[in-house]
Amino acid sequence: MTRWARLCRPGPVGRRVGLEVLAVGLPLLAVLMSYPPSPWALPVAIAACLALPLRLRWPWLAFALCLPALYGGLGWPPALVALFRVGMCAPTVRLVVAAVAAVFLTVQVANQFGMDEVLANQIMSALFSVVVPAGPAALGVLVRLRAELSATLAERDQARRAELHARLDSARADERARITREIHDAVGHNTTLIAVQAAALSATTTDPTARETADHLRRLAKQSLAEMRAALGLTGTDTPQGLPELPALIAQAQAAGVDVEFTPVAATPSPLISRALYRVVQEALTNAVKHAPGAPITVTLTRDAAHIVATVVNGAPTRPPADLTPGGTGLEGLTERVRTAGGTLTTTNLPDGGFSLRAALPAHDPSKVAPTPPTSGGSHPLPTRQ
Repeated sequence: MTRWARLCRPGPVGRRVGLEVLAVGLPLLAVLMSYPPSPWALPVAIAACLALPLRLRWPWLAFALCLPALYGGLGWPPALVALFRVGMCAPTVRLVVAAVAAVFLTVQVANQFGMDEVLANQIMSALFSVVVPAGPAALGVLVRLRAELSATLAERDQARRAELHARLDSARADERARITREIHDAVGHNTTLIAVQAAALSATTTDPTARETADHLRRLAKQSLAEMRAALGLTGTDTPQGLPELPALIAQAQAAGVDVEFTPVAATPSPLISRALYRVVQEALTNAVKHAPGAPITVTLTRDAAHIVATVVNGAPTRPPADLTPGGTGLEGLTERVRTAGGTLTTTNLPDGGFSLRAALPAHDPSKVAPTPPTSGGSHPLPTRQ
């Protein structure tokens, strides 16, 4: 299709106006070209044609205005258009039959009082008075039934798609439950072994430092197991970590020998924001210990009228990091968690070799998820930290 043809193609409004012009103009033209059998027949027929737009809202009123024109002999063109609309809008077939019967009676009364014909002509006139109006009325009924059938098929198709989606969601839920159970069984087994062996080491060693380290490992293993169960939805009580547990997390890191400076903030955010803040600081500490061993870490919480901001900055590493596989997805997952909570996450590589992570979260639950994705260090690429 050429560009000119696309520009000239009418839209829905133009198509509706064009059809209405045809529906009114063609009957009016047919009436004006006809020979009126009586002086009043022509104005009545013209009035019936001009009243056809009323059929869009009041089809029976437009049809009734066509009956005097039928009696005058020039009302067939507007009456056929009105009958088509009646057939489309009538709730039952009986009403359509009644409309055809009204046309038949009107024409027959006009024929009886207007002319004296032989019996054969009267029979043909009677057949004409039934067949001609029945055609557009039946066509209108068929159009209505087709529209209802299409709507019914569309509803069935929508219900079928909804059922398919429900089955897929159920299958996904079952698969997630299976994967959750496998993760719990595998990771939970190994974590439990770590806790048991750490407890055995603490009970058998005579070195106080080794005993303290073993006890610390056992506590970490038990805490990791509890967090995993809570994250997987396998715990009986809902005890998620949040902002009140941050001092304990910092103290735990300091007990492990990490140089952490913590600046808290007085705030009581919602549980969603509180858990997100806890996970941000926890992941940032894990990344700093893993990728910048020996570097001092500063954790700062600030607040304004609309946001709670968590900033975690670590300096350059003082010793080479462990041999870790780069390209983890820890920051990606953290970015998604912060975005879900309605906040933004920004990460920056500092000039001195350090690393900065800043998460700005709403002070209250957001009414909806932020429409724009968070940034990660402006135009800088996302660092490959786990």
